[in-house]
Amino acid sequence: MIEGWKRRARQLEAETYAIYLAYRDPRVPWYARLFAVCVVGYAFSPIDLIPDFIPVLGYLDDLLLVPLGIVLALRMIPPTVMAECREKAQEVVAQGKPVNRAAAVVIIAIWVLLAALVVVLVVRILE
Repeated sequence: MIEGWKRRARQLEAETYAIYLAYRDPRVPWYARLFAVCVVGYAFSPIDLIPDFIPVLGYLDDLLLVPLGIVLALRMIPPTVMAECREKAQEVVAQGKPVNRAAAVVIIAIWVLLAALVVVLVVRILE
């Protein structure tokens, strides 16, 4: 059973990477690109909407939000583009985990900016 979960996790990782490749394709509509960036950014982000240390709810986003986002992104991206990107993703994932430090910096910067925005809003409300 655990081996099945590991296999499914690897498939989800490959599918997420394929979506990452697809969002860069010019044949993908702008709204699908925007949604794909959000899904991939959230999936690979070290920061979760609900922190993992919160019992049960902490893993809810990993078990529901990420797969749901992937399904929705797949419906928005043209099937021919996804087929090409899946092939590329399988090759890259088979060689080892892809690393993109620039993407990591962008994701962390977005989370820092969102946190700063929340702090500013809370301060204004409390004044």
